[in-house]
Parts: sequence; structure tokens; C-alpha cells
Amino acid sequence: MRHARRRLVRRVTRLAAVGGLLLGGTMVTRAVASETDGTSAIPRTYAASVAGTGNDLVSRLGTSRTAGTWISAAGKPVVAVTDEEAAAEVRKAGAEAKMVDHSMDELKSATSTLRSAPRVAGTAWVMDYRSNEVVVKGDSTVSADDWSRMTGLADGMGGFVRMERTEGTFTTRLNGALPLLSTAGRCSAGFNVTDGQRDFILTAGHCGPDGSVWFADNRGNQQIGQTVQQNFPGGDFSLVQYASGEAGAGSEVVSIGDGKGVRITGAADPAVGQRVFRSGSTSGLRDGEVTALNATVNYPEGTVTGLIETNVCAEPGDSGGPMFSEGVALGVTSGGSGDCNAGGTTFFQPVTKALAALNMKLIVAAPNGNGQGAAPAPSATQSAISPGDASPGSSAPVTGEDAATLLSRLADPKNVGPGLLVVAGSLVALVATRFIRAEQDRKAYRQYYSATWG
Repeated sequence: MRHARRRLVRRVTRLAAVGGLLLGGTMVTRAVASETDGTSAIPRTYAASVAGTGNDLVSRLGTSRTAGTWISAAGKPVVAVTDEEAAAEVRKAGAEAKMVDHSMDELKSATSTLRSAPRVAGTAWVMDYRSNEVVVKGDSTVSADDWSRMTGLADGMGGFVRMERTEGTFTTRLNGALPLLSTAGRCSAGFNVTDGQRDFILTAGHCGPDGSVWFADNRGNQQIGQTVQQNFPGGDFSLVQYASGEAGAGSEVVSIGDGKGVRITGAADPAVGQRVFRSGSTSGLRDGEVTALNATVNYPEGTVTGLIETNVCAEPGDSGGPMFSEGVALGVTSGGSGDCNAGGTTFFQPVTKALAALNMKLIVAAPNGNGQGAAPAPSATQSAISPGDASPGSSAPVTGEDAATLLSRLADPKNVGPGLLVVAGSLVALVATRFIRAEQDRKAYRQYYSATWG
């Protein structure tokens, strides 16, 4: 009778312990789920464009007295000015002034003349602030007759228009940081954006027309979304609306390969001379320098204006991918020439202009971790450190939570403490019943052995 009662107590204890494990596990799961609720571990907020000291000075002094701004090798803003009074104002603001012969108005007049001429595919032109020239580039597809005709046009505009031949061809680039696949081709995700109700992918406009359906696999089983707005040519940006309506956890992170990413904390217009980084599925993470702004490129498919020119290399398979620096979104890959063996030129669609045209806001990580915060401070690359010291930004996993965040949540008594206590108590009860059972079995065996052999 006594043995029967012991067995009953042990069974009840084991059942209670197993039930406690199930209950505690459910409590922990619900606590963690209630904390995440489908959002990123880092609160999301929206960022405004960040202006640097040089851009502020150019805006204040005007285009008739200035001719652009850039960052020196020491990280100091430089402003091209046309008179000594403007130079004094620049120096007073803590920037460096450079006297030039031609104002921004004159440079813009030259580019307007080039745009009004018959279009020649394979050509591009930029305003080179540092040399105070308009540089016209022609790739290997431009015929001798077309190049001669454009050279004559440039000679008629004065000595500040320079003609320059370049190797390779100016083409749009496909693929990128994370692939998007459709019948229109292969492209890449740039940055996640939102209208406040739905989330979208901002990518290159040449990737596909409105209605293009995008998948994460080549069999068409994992649908990502559909292109709902395209701008190309003219600009080079488009919106892919997520099929689920939400970008999900990690939407503020851009991939840089090997499961690693960079947290995006804001959006800005870059400066000439700034060190930048680009991510793409073909050539991975690459870096270089912004060489010019407001570039015009005559692709075979059409003309795109207002682009960022860089010496960052890119290859077919990198289009639509993100360009950034110090965690600040700058552009999405449009096209270029060359490759990552010999080097080349790559053009980017500015993020700020695309966001303004689409009436979208960039999804970013809140710098203070307290939900929707204020717009971030200007990128350090633009005013505080030398371009060579710039980095992509703070690292983050491409998907999911980081271990520190999850552990801190599990250790918080307000969230999952009760569940963990139930789990711990149940485990102790199970171990105790196993130990008691083993001791009882050993005693019974010794008694049996003694009775049998005397």
C-alpha cells in the first residue's frame, strides 16, 4: 500500500512538472511575441534629408557667386566662389574658399546647351566643381562623327567644357544587394520606404515597368511584391509594394554580404569628395568617392538626369543596390561603365530626390531607441572626419534580432520572468523525482540482494 502511494505521488509530481514546462514555455513565447509584434528590434522612425555646411553656404550665397562645394582630403568643406566677399563669408563659416572663373549659372548654361543638342547614346556630362569645368564623356559606342560634332558644340561654349573619352560602355546595371526576380529580369532591393500605411522597396526604375511581379526565388514560389510606380527615363527609381504590405523585421538594415548588414539611420545628399559604399550581389561591398553631382547620362534606353557620379566600381548584376556612408542612405545604383577589375564609373539615383517625387519616407533605425525620434544629425562624413576614415555604418544582422537584445528581453522580469520561474521550478521538480526514484531503486536492489544471499 505504501509503495502504491509513493508511485502515485511520483506520477503526479512528474505530470505537474511537465505541465509546468509547457505552461512556462507558452508564457515565454507570448511575452517575446508581444514585444516584437512583427516589428524590428530597433524602433522605426523617418529621416529627413541632411544638409552639410558647404551646401548651406552655396544656398545662402547663390548660384551667381558660387560654383559648387566638395570635401577636402582633410574632411573640410570647400566652396568654389567667384568674388572675395563671398570667399570671406565662406571662411567665416569655417569652410575653405576657392576662387574660380565660372559660376554655377555658367556651368548650368553649358549643360542646358548640351541637353538641347541631338541626343547621342553613350555620352554623359557632369559639372566638375573642383576643376570648374563641364566634362563631356563619350564611351566606346560613340562614333567619330558624333564625337566630332559634340566637340564642335563644346568649343563654341568656351574653354570650360572639356571633352573626355572613356573605356567601356554606359549601361544600366541589373541585380544587387538582395535579388529581386521577375520576367522583366533580375534586380535588387535598395532601401525600404513607407507611406505610413504600407511598406515598399525603393529600387532602380529601369528594373521593370509598372505591374512587374517580383519573387525571391527563380521558380516563382516566394512572391515579394509588385512594381506600382516607375520613373525611367528622366529619373531612375521605382517602388515595389510588398505583397504582405509590410517590410517586416530588419527593414532598416541593408545587406553587405555574408549575412551581415548596415543599419540605415537617415537620408542625405552626398558631397563631392565624400567616401561612399555600395552593395551588390555581383561584386559585393565596394567603396569609392563621389566625383560629381547632377550628372546626365544618355543610356541606350533613354536619358537620365540629376545622377550622382562616383568612381565606385560596379558590374552587371548590381543595379538597384544601395549606396550609403556612415549609415546614411545616399542613392540606388543606376548604371555606369567598366568593372571591378579595371575600375570604372558608376552613377546613382539620389535617394532624397526619389523620396520627394514619390512622397515616401525612408524606414530607418531610431538613434536613441525610443521609437519615432527626431531627424538624425548630419553625417560625420560631411563635416567632421576625413573621407578616408568614413565607414559604411554600424553593423547589424540582415534578418532577425541580435542576441543581446533577445537576452535582455528574456532577463526582464516584466516581460517573461514569471514564465521563466515556472520553467525553472518544473525542471527542478523533474530532476528531483528522477533522483528520488533512483535512490529508491538502489535501496530496493540492496534489500533484495541481502535477502537472497544472506
